Amino acid sequence: MFAKWLIQLPRSIRNNRSNLSNDLKFEGEGDNQMQKVEYIRKLFVKENDVLRSIEDGLAQRGFPQISVPSEVGKTLSLLVKITGAKHILEIGALGGYSTIWLAEALPEDGTLTSLELKQEHADFAMENVRKAGLAEKVTFLVGDASKTLTTLKDTGRKFDFFFIDADKPNYVHYLEKSIQLAHSGSVITLDNLFHGGRVLDESDQNPAPNALRQVNQMLASDPRLESMILPIGDGVGLARVK
Repeated sequence: MFAKWLIQLPRSIRNNRSNLSNDLKFEGEGDNQMQKVEYIRKLFVKENDVLRSIEDGLAQRGFPQISVPSEVGKTLSLLVKITGAKHILEIGALGGYSTIWLAEALPEDGTLTSLELKQEHADFAMENVRKAGLAEKVTFLVGDASKTLTTLKDTGRKFDFFFIDADKPNYVHYLEKSIQLAHSGSVITLDNLFHGGRVLDESDQNPAPNALRQVNQMLASDPRLESMILPIGDGVGLARVK
């Protein structure tokens, strides 16, 4: 039986990382949905001290509190290990929360390249990456991600695993560039594909939800991909390049 979605959009929840998984609830579940999330976190997610410190560090610096939920971080880490990825491209670093989850899953000779628009975000992310003992694996490239992606393509770079978590209106562009930087078997993941439920509200024609509807359609129908949305966090896209 298919459950019917109920859309709940309080801004205080949408902007709080710890509650992202509670934005979309199934009819009849109510608080039980959050209980499930907390059960998963308690049983399966083990954050180290650096990961636990990042949320407070973001708040102290006045940076946005939009890191992925911990269960999404653990899922990304597990996917890297399952796929055997050695070279990761991350689009959007913020404080390095997802960066650390991804980099920790790499083999000893693995590398992670992270694109970040703002220098202050990249500096804080690198500070956290160093604390986690992962600095030798991680490189931050600061600036316009679109230009950096073009440069990476022009220089012949290829990656095994991608994580897109940046400005939503450019998601279609980032997905297309990621496909161009991938090889057969590469895995592409994307965060926030529900956008706090706004993607499900067709009357919301703002740029971000519109772009995410387009990228979801692309994931579902592009012949170069086989894809699914995982209903964890705020909706995590998962695609394999054919």
